[in-house]
Amino acid sequence: MSLLIKLGGTIICIASLCLLVTAFYRESHFFKAEFPWVDEGMFLLELAMSVYIFIISLKFKRYLVTALILVQTLIMAGIEVFFKAGVVASNNFFIDKLSVIMVFIIGIIGSLICIYGVGYMKDFHEVHRKEVSDKRRLFFFLMFAFLSAMFGIVFSNNLLWLFFFWEVTTLCSFMLIGYKGTEESVNNAFRALLFNLLGGLAFAGALVYMYKSLQIIELDKLLIAGKGGILLPIILISFAGLTKSAQMPFSSWLVGAMVAPTPVSALLHSSTMVKAGVYIIMRFAAVLSGTLAGLTLGFIGVFTFLIASFIAISATDSKKVLAYSTIANLGLIVLCAGIGTYEALWAAALLLIFHAVAKSLLFMCVGVVGRKLHSRNIEDMSGLIISLPRISIMLQIGMAGMFLAPFGMLISKWAVLRALVDFNPLLAVFVVFGSAATLFFWVKWMGKLITVINEKEYIEDGLGRSEWIPLYIISGLTIGLCGFFPLVSSWFIEPYVIDICGKTMTMTHGNIIIMSSMLAMVMLFPLSFINYGKKVKVVDAYLGGANVSSATEFLGSAGAVQNMEMKNYYLEKYFGEKVLYKIAIPVSIILLIIMFGCLYI
Repeated sequence: MSLLIKLGGTIICIASLCLLVTAFYRESHFFKAEFPWVDEGMFLLELAMSVYIFIISLKFKRYLVTALILVQTLIMAGIEVFFKAGVVASNNFFIDKLSVIMVFIIGIIGSLICIYGVGYMKDFHEVHRKEVSDKRRLFFFLMFAFLSAMFGIVFSNNLLWLFFFWEVTTLCSFMLIGYKGTEESVNNAFRALLFNLLGGLAFAGALVYMYKSLQIIELDKLLIAGKGGILLPIILISFAGLTKSAQMPFSSWLVGAMVAPTPVSALLHSSTMVKAGVYIIMRFAAVLSGTLAGLTLGFIGVFTFLIASFIAISATDSKKVLAYSTIANLGLIVLCAGIGTYEALWAAALLLIFHAVAKSLLFMCVGVVGRKLHSRNIEDMSGLIISLPRISIMLQIGMAGMFLAPFGMLISKWAVLRALVDFNPLLAVFVVFGSAATLFFWVKWMGKLITVINEKEYIEDGLGRSEWIPLYIISGLTIGLCGFFPLVSSWFIEPYVIDICGKTMTMTHGNIIIMSSMLAMVMLFPLSFINYGKKVKVVDAYLGGANVSSATEFLGSAGAVQNMEMKNYYLEKYFGEKVLYKIAIPVSIILLIIMFGCLYI
């Protein structure tokens, strides 16, 4: 089985690269792609998924989920019986520059995560053999089904087909989050299912409106209708995008998804589930630009960015920090799509790419650290540069990719600020304060990795090639995308923005020189630690001459032995989940109400 997974992942990577090279510079292409019985087959599969969710929700007494899936199924059955025959899609599939960018994220990053999962899941089941049954065949089937559904989402022009693939990702995420079968994982899986079914219900409502009132079912025709002022189906589908991308007030499902094995977390956060949400909103950016509904959508995104960034300060669990960082950065993409200017779209595309690469690297590294240390607590990662030197360096590269200049995430935030200064200064203030919080939680974590207080045992042995190879490749991608950022911008991002807005941002020669110099200086930091574990000599800290036998113990003023500790500030009293969610939930609900209310202004 492991050979088949590695072979499948490699084939998807190569095919994605070939498509990236051959298709990007071409104009958008539409394909009729008619197949006998495909519509009926999709409906039957969708019905089967609905029956499964209906039964499993009754079994676990999740009656709200039962009600939502029942209503959604009735709506889709109504479309099949009453509306579908009168409206036929001219083109079921298409390929354009945004879908090719998404193929890079899904096909390359997603496949590498699946390959990484081979070694990870083997060790996972050796450790949890008693409490978790070995269902690796189902696990990897769901992982590849997830990738397949994502390809379906980004290539579908027929929105009925897109909805089918959308629901496949919902079901796959539910089953993967609940993989362990524990009470916590089941509860979190149903929470994810509940929020995504809310979005699916909105999507189904948009399909009904399109069939009944617009007599269209194609994405390209919906965009034309939207430019004519018909925004209701676009806002309904954007609402589905908000639930899928875990924006406030729906963010808790993505945090709860951390209970799943690390390959699931990496896949959900970097290349599949949440990216589907922001992808569909980015599709509507040109239509939302200049509308009150689009502006309100932007406020939801930037508010999510601010709140999630501050909550991340209070988190000690490394996967939770990564989760809130993901939610925050997705908020920035939603902000950019809601504004819809050429500067904002340039930043959104940049965020989409850099976030996928850096976050997948961080999740996979944290998965290794968790297995080796038997802890995900940041405070337990002191001296990781000695005990897990290569993993520590990769973590530093991933963190640098998230917040240090000249890596793409920081450049993206600069581009967002540039887009906002003239557009709406209030939104810029949100971004500034959220970015300050981002700096806080990344720096204190990075500091822990290189803080050496006492002797550390080298524990990096035991990782197989299936884990090392994806880690090395994605580390190289993180650095390479930054080093060749001007080419990434001119070859991939700028053509996409020109297609949508007619003009784009560009990098000047001076900016390129500055970025190259900064990259060289930044890379000296992690590279200087390559042989650190072999050469470093750990000596006792000087504690005023009062050291005792241990390097971290000293005699206090009363002659008692005291322990020296170095810990970060987490400020949970001010930035904890319980504190900020009291503000975030009502405010975000009000913003959602305003967004829908703007349709009637």
